Amino acid sequence: MAIQIFGTSKCRDTRAAQRFFKERRVPFHFVDLDQKELSAGEFESIKRAAGLEAMLDREGREAQKQQLQYQRFDIEAVLKRNPKLLKTPIVRNGKLATTGYRPELWKQWLAV
Repeated sequence: MAIQIFGTSKCRDTRAAQRFFKERRVPFHFVDLDQKELSAGEFESIKRAAGLEAMLDREGREAQKQQLQYQRFDIEAVLKRNPKLLKTPIVRNGKLATTGYRPELWKQWLAV
């Protein structure tokens, strides 16, 4: 099992995801999105697994700052242009991926 967690060190849900895997002694690789953006391959893999709509954080501070609720836009183009709009944490397990804090799904991954 190769777990990757994408997020920021300031994000409460990202820290909770890290704690979830640490408590279960599951090794993971953390990628801080403040320091490194998603590669094109990572973006496509997460898009296939979770979907574009799930990747966009519509309730986040950045979305409100840009007033996205009042606009029509191409989600993929907006996410590639501004990675701060990604819903974090993004947790990958091979070809599987989740966005946001989803411990119920992570428990299913660990049970297999």
